Amino acid sequence: MAVELTIQNRQRTRRVKVALLRRIAKHLLAEELNLLSAQLGVTLVADDEMAALNESFLQHAGSTDVITFDYSERESRNSKLETGIHGEILVCVDEAVRQAKRFKTSWQSEIVRYTVHGVLHLLGHDDKRVPARKKMKREENRLVAALAKEFPLSKLALPA
Repeated sequence: MAVELTIQNRQRTRRVKVALLRRIAKHLLAEELNLLSAQLGVTLVADDEMAALNESFLQHAGSTDVITFDYSERESRNSKLETGIHGEILVCVDEAVRQAKRFKTSWQSEIVRYTVHGVLHLLGHDDKRVPARKKMKREENRLVAALAKEFPLSKLALPA
């Protein structure tokens, strides 16, 4: 499998072990999803950058948890499993910190969840309608649980 993966950290909210996030993302693509190929960029951003991107690209005010850009040709989910994905995922660390408090989880697991969520969008999952959203959430939960068994997600945090 050919995986081209870049991870960038453009935020200062939390110190993140980028090398571990890269290993987790590669495992997600290669082992959990068995993708034949992937060109993926994951960028960690802060609220201000995410809000600007959200306004610019989606015409939504304020920050959000994750934005996904799909650069591949329009294909079905099944063919993307065979041909691979090509895209970029922007993850808001500030939102991960807020949601972790809300859902009584860790910001590190939220970052992984947002990465998984973005990959699922690249595979063709849609969360606009309730039935599809429920199906996507089940798959997201399954993948986050599988990754948490393989990797110590809390170790994504570097000491302050």
